[in-house]
Amino acid sequence: MNTSTKKLLIIGLVWPEPNSSAAGTRMIQLIDLFLSKGYQIVFASAASKSDFSYDFSKTNVFEQQIKLNDVSFNVFLKKLNPDLVLFDRFMVEEQYGWRVQQECPNALKVLDTEDLHCLRSARQQSDKKKQVLDLFSDTAKREIASILRCDLSLIISEVEMDMLKTQFKIDASLIYYLPFLEKEITKKNIANWISYEERADFVFIGNFLHEPNWNTVQFLKTKVWPVLRKRLPHASLNIFGSYASQKVLQLDNKNEKFLIKGRAVDAKETIAKHRILLAPIQFGAGVKGKFIDAMHVGTPSVTTSVGAEAMKGNLDWNGSIEDNLALFIDEAVKLYQDKNAWQVAQQNGVQIINKRYSAKYFTGPFILELERLTSDLTAHRQNNFFGQILNHHTAQSTKYMSLWIEEKNRR
Repeated sequence: MNTSTKKLLIIGLVWPEPNSSAAGTRMIQLIDLFLSKGYQIVFASAASKSDFSYDFSKTNVFEQQIKLNDVSFNVFLKKLNPDLVLFDRFMVEEQYGWRVQQECPNALKVLDTEDLHCLRSARQQSDKKKQVLDLFSDTAKREIASILRCDLSLIISEVEMDMLKTQFKIDASLIYYLPFLEKEITKKNIANWISYEERADFVFIGNFLHEPNWNTVQFLKTKVWPVLRKRLPHASLNIFGSYASQKVLQLDNKNEKFLIKGRAVDAKETIAKHRILLAPIQFGAGVKGKFIDAMHVGTPSVTTSVGAEAMKGNLDWNGSIEDNLALFIDEAVKLYQDKNAWQVAQQNGVQIINKRYSAKYFTGPFILELERLTSDLTAHRQNNFFGQILNHHTAQSTKYMSLWIEEKNRR
C-alpha cells in the first residue's frame, strides 16, 4: 500500500443501488470523484447486500462488512486508521461517529446528508395532518446534532443550505453545497435522443421505499389520472419503481391505462421512451434524481414546486411547475400535444444540467476544501464549540446506548 495515499472510509447506511435510488447514484458519484483524486477507499456497511447492490469488484474500492453495536468495528477502524471518514446519512453518524472520534480523533469527519431528513419528515407530517410546517422536531434535533458533531456536512440543495443557516443557525463553515455531479449533455447526446413522434405515454419512476414516491403514485391514481386520461384517452401512465409492495401493485388497472411496471432495468432508458415525466410530488426534500435522469434523455416533466425545488435556479424548467391540480393537468395536456413547447422544454433541461450540475464546476473546489480543513483541523474544531460539546463524553447518549446494546448482546 502506498503510505502517501489518503485513506477514505465510507460507512454506508446501505450498499449503494444506483439503479434503484438517487441516493445510490449520489454515493457512486462521490466514490468516483475520490477515486479520480487517488484516494484509497474502503466502503463498509452493516446492511445486507441485495441483487441490485453496486458491484465494487470492478473498481478499486475495498468492501468491509461491519456490525452494529460491536467492538469489532473499533478494531477494524484502528487498523485502517483512515484520514477521512464519510458518513452516509445522519443515522450512520449516530451509530459510528463516537467510535470514529474515539479511535481516529484526527480523521476528518464528513456527513453526506443526501437530503435533510428533518425537512422531508416535517413536510410529510404537515401534508398528512394539514398543519403548519414544524421544522423543530426530534428528527431535526438528531440531524442537526449530527451536523454539528462533524467537521463538514454535504448539502445537495441550496434551499437546504439556506434553511440550515437561517432556521437552525448553522455556521457556514460546517456545511458545503455539493449537488449531483453530472456529465454535461453534448450535441451528440441530443442527436441520439428519441424523437417526439417516436415517444408516447406518461411515466413516473421512483423507489417505493421512499414515502414521497408512494404518496405521489397515490396522488396520480386518485387525483390526476382520472381527469387526465379523459383528456388524452390514447395515452397510458406507466409507473416504474424498485421495491413495489402489494399495496403498489394492486393499483395496476389496464382498463384505466394506469400500469404498474415494477423495477426499471435502466431508469434513463425507461424514461427516454416516454413523452412526459409526470411527478406531482406533494412533499419531500433534497434534489430529485428522476428529473436529472429525465433531462439527460430529453424527457420534459410536469411537477410541483416541491418537486422542482432548488433545481433550476433562475433558469426555465424543462416542462412545467404547477401546484394547482387543474392547471397541473392543463400543463400536462399542453406539453404532451405541443411539439414546439416540448422541444423548448428539452433544451431547458440541457441548460439546467450543463450550467447547474456539471461536475467540472464542483469537484476541484470540493477537494480543495477538504485539503484546507485537513491542514487546519484543530482551529476548525475550536471554532465549532457546540460541536465540541456534543462530542464530549457527557453528551454522548448514542455512545452509551450502543455500549449497553453491545453488552446485552454478549449475554
